[in-house]
This record gives sequence, C-alpha cells and structure tokens, in this order.
Amino acid sequence: MAKDQRTSRPTRLDASAPARPDRPTAVPHEIGFVGLGHMGTPMAANLAAAGYRVRAQVHRADQIEKLAALGLAPTANITDLFDCEIVISMLPDDAAVREVVLGRDGRGGLAGGLKRGAVHLSMSTISTFAASDLAGEHARHGQGYVAAPVFGNPDAAKARELFIIAAGAPADIERCRPLFDALGQKTFVIGAEPGHANLIKLLGNMLTGTTLEILGEIVAVARKRDLDPKLFIDIMTGTMFGGRAHKIYGDRIVKQSYAGGFLMPLVLKDVRLALAEAERAGAPMPSVDVVRDRLITGIARGYADLDWTALGLVAAEEAGLNPAPRP
Repeated sequence: MAKDQRTSRPTRLDASAPARPDRPTAVPHEIGFVGLGHMGTPMAANLAAAGYRVRAQVHRADQIEKLAALGLAPTANITDLFDCEIVISMLPDDAAVREVVLGRDGRGGLAGGLKRGAVHLSMSTISTFAASDLAGEHARHGQGYVAAPVFGNPDAAKARELFIIAAGAPADIERCRPLFDALGQKTFVIGAEPGHANLIKLLGNMLTGTTLEILGEIVAVARKRDLDPKLFIDIMTGTMFGGRAHKIYGDRIVKQSYAGGFLMPLVLKDVRLALAEAERAGAPMPSVDVVRDRLITGIARGYADLDWTALGLVAAEEAGLNPAPRP
C-alpha cells in the first residue's frame, strides 16, 4: 500500500504548551537513534530508507557491519549524537532510558549533551513516572521530550505498520511527525503530558495480555473435550471477536506457535509497571495479577525466549496437556 494511503496526521494537537523560540520548524535530515534491538533495528532501517541519515549508537562491535549494511551510520559513542536535532530511543526499561538521558554519574547523557531546542523522541515502553521525570530533565536543559510508544511487533516495525501513541509539546510533535509517518501506519496524539502516552501503552498491553490468557485457557478446554480449537477460534473471530488480537494470537495459540517476538520477561516488566500504575490509582486489576503469575510460571519453566503467546502453552500444561515440541 502506498505511503500516502497508509499514514495519517495526528488526530489532535494540544495547544497548551507554547513552542520555544529557538526550536527549528523542520525535521532535520540527520537524526540519532539509541536502542538497536529487535524493534529498534527495523525502525532505524526504515528511517534510513526514507532518506534520513541515521546515526545509530551501538554497544557491540559485531553489530557495526550489519547496521552499516542497512544504511545506518553506526557509532559506539553516544556523544556522536549530541549535535542531532532529534534523537530517538527504543530501549527496554526505565533504567536503560534514564542512563541514556542522565548518563552515568550524571555525565554523558542526552540531557547534558544535546543542544538547546533538540528533541528526545522516546519510543520505549516505560513508566509514567519515568516519562514525566525525564521530560522535566530535558526541559531544564531547554530541550523537548516526546513520548511515543508503539503497538506492534518486530514484523510490524519492519513493515511500517506500527501504531504510535504520541504525547508532548505540540511544536515538538509536529517536528517528529514526518518520522512517525516513516515508521508506522497511524499516529494518535493524546495531549501534552508524556506520561499519558506510556499509560495508554501499558494498559493496552494489559488488554492484550489478558486476552492471550483467556484464549489459552479456552483452547485448553476445547482440546480436553476433543473439540477442534481452530473451529472454535474461527467461529468466534468471524462473529463476536473479530479484532486483530483475537485473530492473530488465537491462530498462533491453536497452532502452538510460540516463537520469539514480545518475549515473556519484557511482558512481565510491562505487567509490573501497569500494576504499579493501578495501585497508585487505587484501582485493582485482578485479571492482570493472573497474567503476572502465569508469566512467572512460564519463565520459571524455561520459556523466557518465547513470545507472550506462550501464555497458551502454560495454560495447556496446567490442564495436563502435552505441548507440541518446541521449534
């Protein structure tokens, strides 16, 4: 599908935060990228394919040749990103993002190194507290901070089919919008508070996680009663539950396809963050408690390298079923 058919402008811009007068109005041709993992690598490659020169920080020398072949400009030094107008981070957790922003012992981080008017585009799934804290640190240095976590797996990242949830100052989001269009199929702008974007991402992941848990339980019941689980999933997704999560993950659980994607330890990290948000709000999430315990069980059984669809594997084992051999 052509790009102009798949992308869309943000749904809303919050005008409450004024633009800083020293902020450039156009997205630069050269940007920085930190976090070249399963998600970050295809995202950075897509930016390079869209015509940007991407300075990509790497931690392992064996990555340099691979990333250069993708059209990136790899570097081992984060300081080489400091003159970029926009730096994207795609990192696994709060601690990793804090280290990139604050550096070690308060030195060598983006906040202290980027010039005034630059923007840190944080696309990591982190806590709302960390997002707000880091936004404040960048503001103290005259820099912008946009939280833009994504819904989608590495395959979606490669195909530019991510859904992006963005929050930050309107002028900063406008500067990042061409990057969003090069990375995903749709961007939702939900306001000026960065933490709200991360809260939506965490709660969305909990909706998917609880869906996977109940799908796994139902498929286990069907198998134990000698009912073809594919028949059940086909009926449900063709009638009452036609959403992407039910169709994609239901099919994978039926096929017992648990190959790596959103790995169980990373899901558990998000579950713990979401439960902490719920506790702060005084809103219990008992269904998510179940998902947490199932993830801990799966990891303890040696499934840390499997996708979160392996919640279906745990459910099958708890029902006394023999799972299919691992690929």
